Amino acid sequence: MDKVRVLGEYFFSQIRRKPIRDQRGQQVGELRDLAIRWEGETPRVTGIKYAKGVPRLIPIEQLARINDDHLSLRGEMTEDITVPTQPDEIYMGKWIMDKQIIDLKGSKVVRVNDIKLVWLQKGLQRYIVPTAVDIGLRGLARRLGVEFLFRRLENHFVWWEFIQHLEEKTANLRLRGEKQQLDQLHPADLAEIIEDLDYKKRADFIEDLDVEVAAEAFAEMELDTQIEILEHMDSQQASDLLEEMAPDEAADLLGELPEEKSEKLLNLMEPDEAQEVRELMIYEEGTAGALMTTEYIALSPVITAAEAIRQLRTLAAEAETIYYLYIVKEDETLIGVMSLRDLIMGEPETKLEDLMQTRIFSVSPEDSDREVADIVNKYNLLAIPVVDDDMKMLGIITVDDVLEMLIPDRGSLETFANLFVSKRAMK
Repeated sequence: MDKVRVLGEYFFSQIRRKPIRDQRGQQVGELRDLAIRWEGETPRVTGIKYAKGVPRLIPIEQLARINDDHLSLRGEMTEDITVPTQPDEIYMGKWIMDKQIIDLKGSKVVRVNDIKLVWLQKGLQRYIVPTAVDIGLRGLARRLGVEFLFRRLENHFVWWEFIQHLEEKTANLRLRGEKQQLDQLHPADLAEIIEDLDYKKRADFIEDLDVEVAAEAFAEMELDTQIEILEHMDSQQASDLLEEMAPDEAADLLGELPEEKSEKLLNLMEPDEAQEVRELMIYEEGTAGALMTTEYIALSPVITAAEAIRQLRTLAAEAETIYYLYIVKEDETLIGVMSLRDLIMGEPETKLEDLMQTRIFSVSPEDSDREVADIVNKYNLLAIPVVDDDMKMLGIITVDDVLEMLIPDRGSLETFANLFVSKRAMK
């Protein structure tokens, strides 16, 4: 059995633009690009593009040596030895270099700065295959001809065995198992990745994610980015994404879109979800109604603590927060509130009407956001209910929504909110 022998290892940037000489030593062109055919897991180099505007290649089998300053061919250069470019071939420099790829270790989008190649021989057959893409600073420096300044840096490779087949020339490079790994990332990290993508690719990237994961990441993005992505998405996909978002966030977003676009997306949503969003969109900006969400935990006063805990297992996933539980009558009148701690500490057979607190701090939907902030701060609340004149429950405003109004910068908000909530939860 023939052994595979390594004839040499190279970087694409190091051999690009090198002169090509035939057997007589005559320069016949330069290595302008390498054509590859992606068969199976690893593509192979099939030919050398040697002249601008010439749709023909020098077959890679004609390559004899890769010298320091030029490439040598086996024989004389004639048109007979060249072959036309095939439809299933792509150019490495044109379609792989500078492609965006996700660095899952760093949870960020990077670019292909260089490509590592290996020249192999098996029996009489010689062939070149790419083994990795270089996404590091050293690869960029090598490409610019100043690698000597960065030799202390390690190369940062993504090995080709982990890269998916490139189905379209214009597509970004994707990693094998990438979707499963992306689904495990924190929504904030995923949002950062999406924001770093080329704007033309963001919508396609989101559509490949599970809709629940996409919605969580979408909620972490700046409003301008959300609008830009929605404008490039298929309308049905966009409506599916909006259905998975919290109603108040969906209402804020739709309120920024042109009325015709907003109405079209609402009509594509499930009627119940669309109705919730429509109800929130009627409130003016700067009011409690515009800040509130309709995703809260409402329980009957006549159920026991044990039954309430059983119901929470089902309801908690859809609620904005479960720190507070709101006790309402059948007609949605708010009559009491209790904390999750109060529920857990209560005797299992005790009814909620005997555990709840009847002193309720609340706001009306027309109250200003500043009034809401003052009450939340004065009484150290994690959330506050929004009620109408008859104490009918309309929604809640959580502390993070108040902080977002006070501290618009999302990064500062999340840091502060997490610290705020964790401290209050320990009380």
